[in-house]
Amino acid sequence: ISGKIDVIQNLLPKVDRLIIGGAMACTFFKAMGLETGRSLVEEDRVEMAKELLERGGKRLILPPDACVAKSLDDVRSARAVRRDAIPHNEAMYDIGPEGARNFTDIIGAAKTVVWNGPMGVFEKPPFDAGTRAVAQALASATKQGATTVVGGGDSAAALAELGLEDKMSHVSTGGGASLELLEGKTLPGVAALDDRASVGGPRAA
Repeated sequence: ISGKIDVIQNLLPKVDRLIIGGAMACTFFKAMGLETGRSLVEEDRVEMAKELLERGGKRLILPPDACVAKSLDDVRSARAVRRDAIPHNEAMYDIGPEGARNFTDIIGAAKTVVWNGPMGVFEKPPFDAGTRAVAQALASATKQGATTVVGGGDSAAALAELGLEDKMSHVSTGGGASLELLEGKTLPGVAALDDRASVGGPRAA
């Protein structure tokens, strides 16, 4: 969440819906006063998450459930629970099936979608289900005419693993650079292109 707070702040006034999944969701669950067990929570960002929840209102979408387990390697204990029922001795490793359905419905109704970051530990089944559902929803949305932009190495890796990287409008592996652009920062390379265009643009042959 620490690397994406500015992104959320910049995008909130500009989007119809802002979906939060993956590890970042746990910090927001904590801000809501929910038990998060052993899940990854950035304690120093909980207050900021509270502010974003207040500002975002209904535009900020969190999963209603979570896929939890006693440990990442104990896949036999993996199961879906409501977000207010995460056991104190377990951790969230993916969004739950209801959250995946909610997210795919939102994506299916959108005209433009920007995706950064997986929904869970996609490298470790069964915690890849949320990321798989979102990736397939984006592929379907693209086919239906939506513009889909995917940024970040993890998201790009997930698409490659699923064989869906060519089903998106654009896949950026810029990582930190793509995040900075979403934060509203000026990137030197983009600024240089803008400067050249403003000077006179491409010359006729």
